[in-house]
Parts: sequence; C-alpha cells; structure tokens
Amino acid sequence: MHHRHRTKLTLMGLGLAAAVIVGCSQETSMDTTPDTTPVTTASALIERAQGLEAPAAEQRPVTIEQVGFTRVDEYQWIKDENWQEVMRDTSALDSDIRELLDAENAYLDAVMEPTAALQERIFQEIRGRIKEDDSSVPSRDGAYEYFSRYREGGQYPIFSRRPIDPETGEAIGEEEILIDGDAEAADFEYLDFGNLSHSPDHQYVAYAIDTRGSEYYEIMIREIATGDVIATLTDESTGDFVWANDSATLYWVWRDDNGRSKRVYRQNRGGGASELIYEEEDPGFFVGVGSSDNDRYVTINTGGHTSNELRLLDANDPAAEPVLVAAREDGVEYYLTAANDRFYFRTNADGAVDFKIVSAPIDAPGRENWEDFVPHRPGTLINGVAGFEDWLVRMEREDALPRIVVHEYATGEEHEIAFDEEAYSLGMSSGYEFAVDRLRFSYESPSTPEQTFDYDMRTRERVLRKTQEVPSGHDPEDYVVRRIMAEGHDGAQIPVTILHHRDTPIDGSAPLLLYGYGSYGITIPASFRVTPLSLVDRGMVYAIAHIRGGMARGYQWYLAGKLEQKINTFRDFVSAGEALAAEGYTSRGNIVGYGGSAGGLLVGAAANLQPDLFAGIIAAVPFVDVINTMSDAELPLTPPEWPEWGNPLESAEDYQTMIAYSPYDQIVETDYPHILATGGLTDPRVTYWEPTKYVARMRDRRSDDGLTLLKMNMGAGHGGASGRFDSLRETALNWAFALMSVGLADAEVEAIAAEAGE
Repeated sequence: MHHRHRTKLTLMGLGLAAAVIVGCSQETSMDTTPDTTPVTTASALIERAQGLEAPAAEQRPVTIEQVGFTRVDEYQWIKDENWQEVMRDTSALDSDIRELLDAENAYLDAVMEPTAALQERIFQEIRGRIKEDDSSVPSRDGAYEYFSRYREGGQYPIFSRRPIDPETGEAIGEEEILIDGDAEAADFEYLDFGNLSHSPDHQYVAYAIDTRGSEYYEIMIREIATGDVIATLTDESTGDFVWANDSATLYWVWRDDNGRSKRVYRQNRGGGASELIYEEEDPGFFVGVGSSDNDRYVTINTGGHTSNELRLLDANDPAAEPVLVAAREDGVEYYLTAANDRFYFRTNADGAVDFKIVSAPIDAPGRENWEDFVPHRPGTLINGVAGFEDWLVRMEREDALPRIVVHEYATGEEHEIAFDEEAYSLGMSSGYEFAVDRLRFSYESPSTPEQTFDYDMRTRERVLRKTQEVPSGHDPEDYVVRRIMAEGHDGAQIPVTILHHRDTPIDGSAPLLLYGYGSYGITIPASFRVTPLSLVDRGMVYAIAHIRGGMARGYQWYLAGKLEQKINTFRDFVSAGEALAAEGYTSRGNIVGYGGSAGGLLVGAAANLQPDLFAGIIAAVPFVDVINTMSDAELPLTPPEWPEWGNPLESAEDYQTMIAYSPYDQIVETDYPHILATGGLTDPRVTYWEPTKYVARMRDRRSDDGLTLLKMNMGAGHGGASGRFDSLRETALNWAFALMSVGLADAEVEAIAAEAGE
C-alpha cells in the first residue's frame, strides 16, 4: 500500500565484494579450457519459423535535416500524427498502422505457436512459485494496521486494514476491505493503481487508477464506513497525490497533453473546483508531491535528471502557500527529511559526488544555512534517508555492498545493521508512524527469498516478520551465486552477478541469459527473482551486468556512462558477455541479451557492436529510436532527458554521439542474432513506434534469415499486461524465445507433444 505521509524507501544495493558459492561441488568447477568459438545451434523450431513469411512494412522515406546533418527515415509514418489522442483512445489509431501491428502480432503468433505448450508450462512454473493468497506485513498507523493481500487466483491486490490495540499492536477486529482490485478491474482490460492512501483521520481512502496504460490516472475518494465513492477529482492526474492533515484537502499532480507532470492542484475531498497552486514552466522539469517524515509539511518537488528544487506547504493549513527551500542550480540535487526542529537534506552540493547529508533550521532552510551532518566520503554513496523522532537512518553503498546506518540524535552514536552474505539486496521502509523506534527492512539474495524484518533501533533486536514463500518449493542449496569482475575495454572493473544451478557444467557449454540496464543511475539489485529460475532449472546461466550508467560502484560509475561517455554502457555489456565466455560460464554466440526500456537500448546497441556474441536479443519496450525521440520536443520525456542523453536539436556534438550508438540508426547489412522486441500501444515512455520501426528496418537490412519478431500489446503501456498472472504470460513468451534461440526448446517441445499424444 502506498504510504499516506511517509516516504517508503526501496533502496536496493548490491553486495558483490566476493564470490558466494551456494551448494557448489567440485564437479562444477572449471577443470577444462572453455571453447570460446561462436556456437551454432541446429533447431527445428528455428528452421520452421524461417519458412514463414514475415510482414514487410511499407517504406515511405522522409529526409530529415538537423544541426548540419541529414538522415533518411523510411518508417517515420509508423508514428501516428495524432499519437496523443491514441494514448487516450486506441480506436483513433491510423488504419495503416493498425494493419501493420496486427500483422506483426499474427506473425509472432505463427512463429511461436509450436512453443504454446512450453509457454504454458513455464507460466505454470512461475505461477507455482508465487503464493497466490499472499499478503504484505501490516504497517501500523494509530488504531489500525494497513496491509495489502491477494486472493487465491486473484490478479490484483486487495487493500485492507484491521483495528489494533495501539498499546500492544495486537489485532482486535476483523479485516475491512478498503479497495478490492479484482472488483475494480472487472470492467477493464487493463488496470494499474497509482497512489492509494487513507486520510489521516482514517475515515476516507483516496486512490488513483489507470485503465488504458497511458499513465493518465483518475483519482477517486471513497468513504470507508459506507464504501461509497463520494468524489472523482480528475482523470488527468499522474496518479500522484497527498492528503493534508485536515483529512479534507488533497494535493494532486496534473499531466498535460504531452504526458508531462506540470501542475499541482489543491482540492477538497468532496469535489468541486481545483485550485492551481504551482505550475512548472520548464519543459525539462517534472513535478511531484509528497509529505515530510514528521507529517508537518506537504512537499512539492520539481526536478530533472540532474537538478531539483523543493517547496513546502504547512500540512496543517489548508490555505497554505508554497515556500521555496533553495532555488534550483544546474547539477545540484537535494532531498528533504524533516525531524523535530531541523531539516536534513541528502545533497550533492559543493562537489559531493556521492552525496552528503546537511542540516538546517526549520525556520531558515535555505542553502546559505546548510551545515554538514554526514560529510561527503568519496566512494561511499548515500542512497537515501529516513527520519524518525529520535533517529536518522541512511542507506549507503560502498564497494558495491549496501548497508543501513542508524544515527541517534540524542547521543550522536551510529551503528550499522549487519548481514552475513556478501551478495545481497536491501530495502528499507519508514512506515506511517514518526515517534517510534521501529524500522522495517527487507533482505534477499539471488538464491535467498526475501525476508522482512522489524528492527528496534534502541535495543538493536530484529524480528523476522515474513519470509517469501515459494509454494512449489525452493532450496537455496540447489543454486550457485557468484560474482566476477569483467575487465572493460578501458580497464574498468565491471561487477557481474551470476546465478546457475549446481548441476550446470561450467565448461563453456551452457547457454546464458545476460541482463542489464545501465541508465539514469539505476542499479539492478542482487535480489531474489522467481522468473529466471525457469531458465536456470533448464541449464541456462543467468547473469546481471552492473555496467556504467548505473550506480553499482557509486555516482561516478553513473557519470561515466552518460552523455558523451554513453558508449561505455554498451561496451561494458559486451565486455561482461566476453568475460563470461572466457571464464567458462558460456560461449560466444550462446548468449541471449535481455533488457527493457533503456535496457532495450542497451541490448540493441550491443547487438550492433558484437552481433556474433549473441544467439538472441530480447528488447522489451526498447528505447531504440534514440535520435528521433530525443529530437522530438513534444514527446513526454524528451526535454527532461536531455541532461541524460544530450540535445541533438541544438548540439552537433550531441547529435554525432547519439547517432553513433542509436540501435535503429546503426542497423547495417550483416548477420544478427534472433530478435524479439515488445511494445505497448499506449506506452508514453517508449512509444509504440520505436520497437515497430526497429523491427521493420532490422528485418529489411539484416543479411541472414534470423528471426525478427514484434509483440505489440494493443491494450497496455510501458509495464505490459497489468494483472500479476497476465504479465507472467509475457515473461513465458520471452523465456520460450530465449530457449528457442539457444536450441534448448526443441527437445522439450517434442516431449510435451509426445506426452499429449500429438
């Protein structure tokens, strides 16, 4: 459940300082020299698919001149001129484009049809690892505990509460269902919840839903006692809102026609007119709302990728005007934690590349009054901060290892919460209540299911509240978790996390799925995932490359993979694949590269750099038409992302940098891996035409008869199907494609058919 007025931190880290070997016997160690020559795999499934006729998109060349350069785009027509309307109403899609997308989906279905039973088996395997009637650990707030759960077979969460004894925390009443996700979704093909938050007086619940996948949310308010929806505030929200302390006032964020969050409105819960209280004019800055940890302030955060500014409103005054904390400065970020009589800011000001914590008086929070509280320590990245009445808690990462550090205001003493494993992921949540000694955190590793603890910061005792259940069974001893350092093209040491079954031979013969992201500073955690186990149990190795562009090795690791240094991200991914082959985890040509969104850009660029390294590429909602997208200032994310990628409308240097790695622009006449790209028709982040154009050009230009497939979800956006089980079917399709690409699907497909008597 989204928190009402506390910031929930899910600050994952990576523990990769040394190899962790789980249940590994001597038989699985390398005792042979691996064969690093490219693998060629005979596959009847591939041969059959190559005999099918693929769609050929019509070419309508358009010449584009820009900052002194010229390019020709033969598939620009696939972008609907009225794309904004399509985001809201898919029936508005141009008939030629719809015909092409329908043909692509029909071709994909024909290619993958023999794997239908295999996909169903994989789907059931993954579903079997998910506890169907799962529930979250309840979070206390006054006289209630709030939680979410699923019913057996349910696709969507149920949000509930129970009355408790505030002194003991023991439940003293029955569950009250606040929002039934399955009931809300009954009339829609797609449903996604934005924020969901109960009022401070516990009498109302506000919630935001998106029924198209376009990320335009409708905000509704329900009276808990009657179950009646008493107001629908808007259908133009980002899904982001917050209650004021009077339980009658909400602040919500408006999304414009180009999908950008630009305004904050104040509105009474009963409906009526909304009052505009802030509007952001800079197209590169987006707006969000939140609450301070001590519940005294509503926050308005405006920011881009490299700078931001905060405004505060008195949460106890429904007529409050926003007050600026510190004016925006290029390259300076600061994030608020309020506790007692001081503000604390996590910031990179004054050259604190890996961030520091400063403090300032409540009545004078401006930059000129900031004093160092936790000084900057190069190489120690401060991920996030949570505030309590007596404690300030921070998440840090050093040498790719995460830790939680607890600071007591009264004494100034600090202590760390310790862990035994050396490859793991952490999450941290401050909950609803401020004047408590209780911190909740989660712990997991690639072989260890998630564990949720309540931690008493005063006594330093931890209580295990929940261990993730795997109903079909899971033994961590069956799996090996390792970490290697791959040497990059320039000598950089790239962490790579590896998961494989203890029985998988590490002699170069195993196929491997290599996952990566590498943008926006996002770090992929060494967490427990049930989906890759279906590949690992079939003899594939699963690896994550923690490449530059993320922050696995600190903020500098991120800076070294953006703008003019972006090529490092893609070369790091290739280096990781080559190192995995050299060390016997796989072989060249026996790797499936997998990434989504900016990770789709990653695998598309890697396939252009070293096509013979890969057997297949899974590019999920891939950002592959880089130069065109970053040249279209009308698209939702383009101006805000110029600091991440560069601005090819104004800079010839940025144009040259970008077009040199843009997957769509770098497709040449050569042999490529098998490719599966996916998209969502209403996706505002990576628009549907990017994967569609990419597939069209790839199919036209590649010199071999490898597969080029497109799966377009005609009723969803960036996240794909919304139901928890429906989305698993998309994963099952991806995994079937991966297995087919490396020759592991044929025997199983044949065996399934034999079992069925076909």
